[in-house]
Amino acid sequence: MIPGPGQGVYYDLTPGANKRQCVFKSTQADVAGKAIIMRALISILIIAGTGYLLLLLVLYLFQGRMVFLSNFPDRALTASPGDIGLEYEDVSLTTSDNEHLHGWYIPAADSKAVLLFFHGNAGNISHRLDSIKIFHELGLDVLIIDYRGYGESTGTTSEQGTYLDAQAAWDYLIESRGVPADRIVIFGRSLGGAIGAWLGARNTPAAVIIESSFSSGVDMAKRLYPFLPANLVTRLRYPVVEYAGQFTSPALVVHSRHDEIIPFEMGRKIYAEIEKPKKFLEIRGDHNNGFIISQADYIAALREFIRTSSGD
Repeated sequence: MIPGPGQGVYYDLTPGANKRQCVFKSTQADVAGKAIIMRALISILIIAGTGYLLLLLVLYLFQGRMVFLSNFPDRALTASPGDIGLEYEDVSLTTSDNEHLHGWYIPAADSKAVLLFFHGNAGNISHRLDSIKIFHELGLDVLIIDYRGYGESTGTTSEQGTYLDAQAAWDYLIESRGVPADRIVIFGRSLGGAIGAWLGARNTPAAVIIESSFSSGVDMAKRLYPFLPANLVTRLRYPVVEYAGQFTSPALVVHSRHDEIIPFEMGRKIYAEIEKPKKFLEIRGDHNNGFIISQADYIAALREFIRTSSGD
């Protein structure tokens, strides 16, 4: 059989056979099957693409709710420094955009310096008594605040809002309590490290301590969502390495190699951007408990760093 002049038409040229057209009938079934497969593939691609775009939109729009965990484990204050035998004052601050922040001022006898404490993204100041006790034993007054939207502070949390909160705390120490800048040690843990880094880049404290913090919001997004365009989807930028490069005060970076949330390499990246004088303290343990697990070495290193930085 050889093809005839029409598509799907063949001539039978076998000996003795009459010349007749034989319609090739299988093509219709083949075309229909291929069309079904193609439509299915297109539908799958459309669904996958739509789902991907929806995921990007959700991450972009609800980023604040995923990062600022003011209600985890609870927004209400569950304890106070008085519960661990420390005297303290309730402090109320007003930010430049008229939000009202709540905090505690915990004085120490024969205070060597004032530590301005910025906590992590979850919980509130009542969940930081272990750290407050350590700093008190180091002979430091402590001012710890809850960011807007946390604890008893008003407002809704945002990156720019946390910066305004940090500046309000700094201004309170300088203006209301008359503390010289060279007696203030800025301390930030995790998210608080990013906030403290911003403040340390814009002022000249006695020292800056950045503990268990990320190098930037974009870097964290790349770690958590490697399949997404992190630079596009990240609204909470927190460029810590950029701020660290602007420090003019002595800086200590603290990080655990066993940190399961923020990689050790991010701590090293922050450290690499800081000009001298600077120190790096490697601790042991997980993200939330490293300072407790490494407590003896941790306290000794902080004591020596603060002593040399504050001139005592």
